[in-house]
Amino acid sequence: MKIVLSGYGKMGHEIEAAAQARGHEVVAKLDTAGDWDAFSENIRMADAVFEFSLPGTVIENIRRCFDLHLPVIIGTTGWNDRAGEVKKWCLEEGQAVFAASNFSIGVNMLYRITASLAEMINKLEDYQISLEEIHHIHKLDAPSGTAINIAEIILDKVERKKAWVNRPAGSPEELPVISVREGEIPGIHTITCESDTEKLILRHEAKGRKGLALGAVLAAEWLQGKKGYYGMSDMLRFNQ
Repeated sequence: MKIVLSGYGKMGHEIEAAAQARGHEVVAKLDTAGDWDAFSENIRMADAVFEFSLPGTVIENIRRCFDLHLPVIIGTTGWNDRAGEVKKWCLEEGQAVFAASNFSIGVNMLYRITASLAEMINKLEDYQISLEEIHHIHKLDAPSGTAINIAEIILDKVERKKAWVNRPAGSPEELPVISVREGEIPGIHTITCESDTEKLILRHEAKGRKGLALGAVLAAEWLQGKKGYYGMSDMLRFNQ
């Protein structure tokens, strides 16, 4: 594949390395709005665009890709309030998007485990459930997109929880999601279930960005030739 990197930060560098290791070619690296014009010829020859820029530029960049009918792999978080609009574009215009808050295989296994755990917790009212996420100081959004996904999974299964809050819970109906920004930590997500007699902890810790980058490249390979709006569960066939 010939690929474009929209957002050439630390993740962009990791995706470049992962893509090249699998025989793909990076034809453009974009960091500013002007780069889309400066590298327009290279962009037009691409097979996929990796969108890892800032939340405020995601929709505009998706639109640029769609105007060229280029499939987009989106790893930026903090733009999900517009996801419904993007899904509609995919349907009406025959576009292709693969969006994930986390491309890690392990994190997506954690999602599945969390769903099963939450179903059990729903029947055990003596157990409280909470979530903590820790990331590097450069991460702009809090909670992380991964933490929000985990929280939504829990809310869907645990009937007594009505909403997640980015602070300690103020009532039994609230699911606390605590965010910590510290050093250069790639990402740690911890789910804690606790009663008066015991504590169960589920924890995923990223060792670095390589796993995320590889997952994103695999997603781009999988997306080739498809139309629609997809996520990791589609690629990993967790829904089958």
